[in-house]
Amino acid sequence: MNVYQAVVAAPGFALGVTCNDDEILRIEYLEPQAEQAPKTLLAKEAVRQLRAYLKDPAFEPGLPLAPSGTPFQRRVWERISAIPAGKTISYGELAKAIHSGPRAVGGACGANPYPIIVPCHRVIAAGGALGGFARERGGLLLDIKRWLLDHETRHD
Repeated sequence: MNVYQAVVAAPGFALGVTCNDDEILRIEYLEPQAEQAPKTLLAKEAVRQLRAYLKDPAFEPGLPLAPSGTPFQRRVWERISAIPAGKTISYGELAKAIHSGPRAVGGACGANPYPIIVPCHRVIAAGGALGGFARERGGLLLDIKRWLLDHETRHD
């Protein structure tokens, strides 16, 4: 069982925040559960920013993220971070932009340790289908992706 420095409740899911005093180490999508009060100052700030995004998807979180991932993954995450709320890009379009393949982009999305901060939910399959999410093709995580995209487009 993971120990989180905070848990934020969201509509139909929760977000578990793992951090040290200086950097966010990971944010995980969780089954719906009670909030957990922040244990550190950075966790408190993460909760504030995540709640702000959940209220208004135009809010752009700006948290210090621990270096993570391969150089390729970081390149994909950098491109994804530039996608504005309410907009999407296909795995293929993103792959073409960075001279890679859609499966590699999908793998990088699935390895993203900072969902919402690095908004991989904005990367979809060709033709507008949702595709997978966090390496899953259905269930809670795909429901979360659907909710996030709807949340962002309702507030355009």
